[in-house]
Amino acid sequence: MASEKIVFNEESYAIQGAIFAVYREMGSGFLESVYQECLERELTTRGIPFEAEKELQLFYNGEALRQRFKPDLICHGKIIIELKAVKALAPEHAAQVLNYLKSTGLTLGLLVNFGSHPKSQSNAWPYKQEERHEPRKPRMGRNGKADGLPFFRVLRVFRG
Repeated sequence: MASEKIVFNEESYAIQGAIFAVYREMGSGFLESVYQECLERELTTRGIPFEAEKELQLFYNGEALRQRFKPDLICHGKIIIELKAVKALAPEHAAQVLNYLKSTGLTLGLLVNFGSHPKSQSNAWPYKQEERHEPRKPRMGRNGKADGLPFFRVLRVFRG
């Protein structure tokens, strides 16, 4: 929503710059793993801290599950990046990122599709946490206080 305050502006703009650089160089048509390797190199070149496919714990009714999940990238320790290389994003892709945000308590997720072209679009939607039975760890806002709502942003990159 245009009226919502975007969290982690500087960090997300730096990440988007790296994403656009990868797409300008590689274009569309490759597998997701190719884009991930390129993006990891670009983030390293730009000095943007990240962890690739970090295994994260899942919980059910407050108990740890054996199953884990691995988001493609976590940048700055607070921004989840999920990469896709598909013709069009499906609702399941958005649900995947929203579930990552719910499970981790992080406040910003970027869903990046390297397969779409020729237009570029970037949207952010606030995501409100539903009532939960167990307490969640606090979410950190831009000001360092536990007041930030999670945001979800879709990026479709294009070759200009």
